[in-house]
Amino acid sequence: MNSRLANYVASLPAQNAVGYVDPLAGPLSPGKSFWLQLRSAGLIWRFAALLSAHALGTAFLLASWAAVGSGVLSGRTDIAWLGAWALCLASIVPLRGLSKWLEGVLAIGLGGLLRQRLLVGAMAIDADLLRRKGVGETLSEVFEADALESLATSGGLQLILAAIELSIVPVVLALGASAPWEAGVLLAWACVAVVSLVQNTRSRACWTKSRLSLTHRLVENMTAQRTRLAQQQCSEWHLVEDCENEEYAAISERLDRSTARIEAVLPRGYVIVALLAFFPSFFSGTATLQQQALTLGAILFAYTSIQKLCYGVSRGTTAYLAWKAIRLVFKAAEDSVESESNAVPTSRAGKVLQMQSVSFAHPGQSDKLLTGCSLTVGSGDALLLEGESGSGKSTFAHLIAGMRRPSTGFILAGGLDLQTLGEAHWRRRVAIAPQFHENHILSASLSFNLLMGRPYPHSAKDLQEANQICDELGLGSLLDRMPSRMDQIIGETGWQLSQGERSRIFVARALLQNTDLVVLDESFATLDPENLQQCLECVRKRANTLMVIAHP
Repeated sequence: MNSRLANYVASLPAQNAVGYVDPLAGPLSPGKSFWLQLRSAGLIWRFAALLSAHALGTAFLLASWAAVGSGVLSGRTDIAWLGAWALCLASIVPLRGLSKWLEGVLAIGLGGLLRQRLLVGAMAIDADLLRRKGVGETLSEVFEADALESLATSGGLQLILAAIELSIVPVVLALGASAPWEAGVLLAWACVAVVSLVQNTRSRACWTKSRLSLTHRLVENMTAQRTRLAQQQCSEWHLVEDCENEEYAAISERLDRSTARIEAVLPRGYVIVALLAFFPSFFSGTATLQQQALTLGAILFAYTSIQKLCYGVSRGTTAYLAWKAIRLVFKAAEDSVESESNAVPTSRAGKVLQMQSVSFAHPGQSDKLLTGCSLTVGSGDALLLEGESGSGKSTFAHLIAGMRRPSTGFILAGGLDLQTLGEAHWRRRVAIAPQFHENHILSASLSFNLLMGRPYPHSAKDLQEANQICDELGLGSLLDRMPSRMDQIIGETGWQLSQGERSRIFVARALLQNTDLVVLDESFATLDPENLQQCLECVRKRANTLMVIAHP
């Protein structure tokens, strides 16, 4: 189901940074190279245009400082110098406006691509990995994904532009007064800045780790709050949280002090030291007025560039730490979604599924839950898998559905393995309705919950088929009670469903995926005999090949 939703996201047409569809680019899967996505969206040439506009604007700014500085330091007003200064300022205005507009376009475009990539990655990530994570850790990753989008676009651009500006400063200083001294000051201050920024990055990494850990533990503790209230004295309920909050406050204070020193002391400290190095040549008169003007302009320009650099580094490092937290989600999208043009046709005849000598053990554990499993399922077969609780039935079903990977052996669907088919095409061959605690009703319309495996918007034929299957599963009375029928919002914030109704919706969702094999994992455990018989008749008629898992 998740891979089918990811496949739908990938089928959306490629959009560039300003929001229109490029008819020549065509749809580009979010699982493809991120560089290709940037090119397809037109962000590469826009970034080059931003750099060009910013560099040209910087050149005019330096020229304006040189013009006005020469007039001021000479002690006279020259119409020619004032005219040159005015022309430089007039040229800067449109260039700065273009730069700001391109920054906004790049931020929106890059943010959109990141959101699409992370959405597909979240849908395609290994389900077994998600099971081992808690709700708190997952929530922390959601927060980091939002931080990555906002900080990478704003802080990253500022960091690059500041680095370009600082690369120009040595050239300007070489043409000014006290060039060796000024170059030495700039180099020494660059070393001080690197040391300070490295220390700040370490403090920020420690703060991020503490913050994510705190979020994870607090959310997880919420699920055990009732147990705590019953087993602990009221004076001990929040001792652990208080200690963790105090530790987090201390780490935050250290980070704030480090960031304040960087953003306040580094730029202003450079100006003071650079002016001290400039004063000897200024008072001695060994340098020309033009050289003195260039040096003063370069010092002020370096001051603003260092400010931008500090701003960009603090946010860039935060974005990098956020990237480390969610890179598994980002990488999970790689080649996980393939275009419909490369679809492998499903097999409706012959061997639907083959399993040979399959064993499974959880990662990092030596004890195997399943050993030496072999099975051949032909088209039209109906199988019943029975076993005691904990015997590995659900694990067996997850292996068949591609939700878990076998430790040894191989599984083929229509003669091809999962790596060859890809998760999206495997889901087109095998659909599963997992157990109740592993399946979910989304707060959306009934039709959306039923037809999640089909392209959106849903056609009239899809809606008609969904309505027919609901009637065959005994959900016709439910539809009659709903004022909006298929458009009725269900879930936690909508129409409340009984456990038996939810189970039958899960069955209908699996049948509507129209796959070669349908696996129902204890889907009928909550049904009464009458509804059970009706559901069995429906699935036998609708499913091409069926596997039902149940207790003895």
